[in-house]
Amino acid sequence: MTSRKISLNESLKECGAIKFGDFTLASGKKSKYYIDIKKASATPRILKQVAHEISGKIKQHSIKADYIGCVALGGVPIAVAVSLETGLPLIIIRKEAKEYGTKGQIVGDFIKNSTVLMVEDVATTGGSVLKAIKLLKDEGLIIRHVIVVVDREEGATEALADEGVELIPLVRIGELLHGN
Repeated sequence: MTSRKISLNESLKECGAIKFGDFTLASGKKSKYYIDIKKASATPRILKQVAHEISGKIKQHSIKADYIGCVALGGVPIAVAVSLETGLPLIIIRKEAKEYGTKGQIVGDFIKNSTVLMVEDVATTGGSVLKAIKLLKDEGLIIRHVIVVVDREEGATEALADEGVELIPLVRIGELLHGN
């Protein structure tokens, strides 16, 4: 493992992003721990580190993207930071359409048949990002990769693979909890 990854693991621990107790996750699953990437996203040094790590993964995996996409709310600071790091424009997917204004679920202009790299804070089953990917595909966009800060290793990799999308984690939960 690279020293940078160790540094990101330590940064996540240092800012209190890992909490222990009884939690219900967005997927509805119960868990004895919670990964609060919002705490990391609210710390400029760590947010910058996450954006730098994602930019590195883009290069390492030779990912070609026209846009950076995310699901509101947890992915927004990460996507904004990656957009600033890479110069790629941003697309934000709301969980639900607004009842006012343009009433749209997608924030940002795009050209059909373009490629979107999705970024996520935490992936458990992949349910939230899969809904967003379906919405984007229905609008004529192409999604081949999702880069996530922490993969809880509870099925998201397989669920995304079933849709032809590769999940690329910066950190796997096993590394974070066990320090490997």
